Amino acid sequence: MAETKPPPRRAVRYIKPLGPRVLVRVLKVDERSNAGLYLPEGVKEKHDDALYGEVVEVARAEADDDAGLGANVSGVPLGAFVLFPKKEGLRVPWDDDLRLLEVKAVYAVVEEVAPDALQ
Repeated sequence: MAETKPPPRRAVRYIKPLGPRVLVRVLKVDERSNAGLYLPEGVKEKHDDALYGEVVEVARAEADDDAGLGANVSGVPLGAFVLFPKKEGLRVPWDDDLRLLEVKAVYAVVEEVAPDALQ
């Protein structure tokens, strides 16, 4: 009887930005126009100059502790929502939603506030 091999396991990839860089997951925004009409996929992105995303990893200093995570040296907070030009950044080959950006390409950190928190 032939021995069956288990299927090959997919590698888990961890990206560690180096230098003044951050890893951003591009977030999809509402696909309606300002007038409330739904736009076909791709139309809105074609006319937008900027993308919106969440910082999922930052450049870190060498770790001094056993946790393996050093201090954030990028200057952009981990978990921040950011605005950046759509032509900036390096697309990650295995995940089209991830971009590796230089910090200077981040134009703004966006704070999301619930409407009832506004006064």
